[in-house]
Amino acid sequence: MSNVAVEAARFIAGHAREPITLSDVADHVGYSPFHLARAFERAHGQPPGKFLAAHRFQRAKRLLLETDERVSDICCEVGFSSVGTFTRRFTADIGLSPVQFRRLPDLLSDAPPRPVMTGETGAGGTVTGAVHLAPDALLALGGEAAIYVGLFPQRAPRGVPVVGALLDELGCFALTGIAAGTYWLLATAFSARAEHTEQLVPGWNVVGGSPAPVRIGPGRRPEDREITLRVVPPWSAPVLVALPPLASPIAQDRRRQPVAAGLP
Repeated sequence: MSNVAVEAARFIAGHAREPITLSDVADHVGYSPFHLARAFERAHGQPPGKFLAAHRFQRAKRLLLETDERVSDICCEVGFSSVGTFTRRFTADIGLSPVQFRRLPDLLSDAPPRPVMTGETGAGGTVTGAVHLAPDALLALGGEAAIYVGLFPQRAPRGVPVVGALLDELGCFALTGIAAGTYWLLATAFSARAEHTEQLVPGWNVVGGSPAPVRIGPGRRPEDREITLRVVPPWSAPVLVALPPLASPIAQDRRRQPVAAGLP
C-alpha cells in the first residue's frame, strides 16, 4: 500500500468530525484530487468519500447505542447535513436503518447469534475454506472469537453479504447457492465474550480477506480460500455491516419463511 494512500487515510480518519473535502486531503498529501482518488481506491478498495462516510457511520453507530440523542442530532454531529441522506446511506452500508440498529441490543438479548450458513446447497456456486486468527488477533479478542465470513460485490464490506456465515470453533466454512459473478471474500471477528453493544461497535478492528476476487460461473470449479485475520490500525476502514443480527435465530427463521408471490 502506498505511503500516500496510508497518509490520506490517516488524515481522513483523524478529521472525520470536520467538514473536510477531497481537496483538503489532496493538499495534505501533495497530490492532485484526481490522482489521489485513483491511488486511494486502488489501495483501500473504496473512494475517499466512502472511506470518510464509513468513519462517520461508525461513530454514529456508537452514538445510537450509547446515547439517547435523536437521529437528526446524530446526523449533524457526525457531519451530515441531511437526515434523509444520512438515513439512506446508513441503511445501505449497515444493512439496517438507524432506528432498527438502535434496537439491536434488545433483539440480540432475546435471540443471540449462533453458528449459521446461508445459501442453498446444490444451487449456484460454492466457496469453501477456513479462517484463522493471527496471534495479535487472538490476543485482542481474548482467545475466544465470533468469526463472520461473507461474499460481497465490492472490496469493502457494506450492506448485507450475498452469502455469509457465523463460524463454529473450527473456523471452516462452505458458502453455497452463489449466483454467477465476481465477489470479494471478507471476514471479521469479535470477542465471543463481549456484550452485544461491543460486538456491534467493536473496539478492535480484526479483519482479513482473500487478496484476489472470487469468480463464480458455469463450468468453474468450487473456490477454496484460506483467510488470516489480523488487527488493523484504527485509521483503517471499519466494518460497518451489522453482522450479529444476521446470525440470530430470528433472522434465520425469517429466511426460512416462504416469500409471497409478487413480493420482494
